[in-house]
Amino acid sequence: MRERAFSGALGSTVEITSTTVQRGDVIQVGGRACRVSDLYQLPHGAKQLLLDSGELLTIHTRTRLLAVRMRRRR
Repeated sequence: MRERAFSGALGSTVEITSTTVQRGDVIQVGGRACRVSDLYQLPHGAKQLLLDSGELLTIHTRTRLLAVRMRRRR
């Protein structure tokens, strides 16, 4: 599913894991859209995500989330 977003970017919905999450991914937590601003590697393949709001979210190797990934139009 692709939708037009602000500033000429396209957003596509992707499934993310601790291996595939990237800075800039937008995930929904508690009904709010949160952008991943930084990532920290943890033991056993887990990652800690720093969200724009300052909150931390830890995801493990088996965690599956849906995210909107912004891509620039060419």
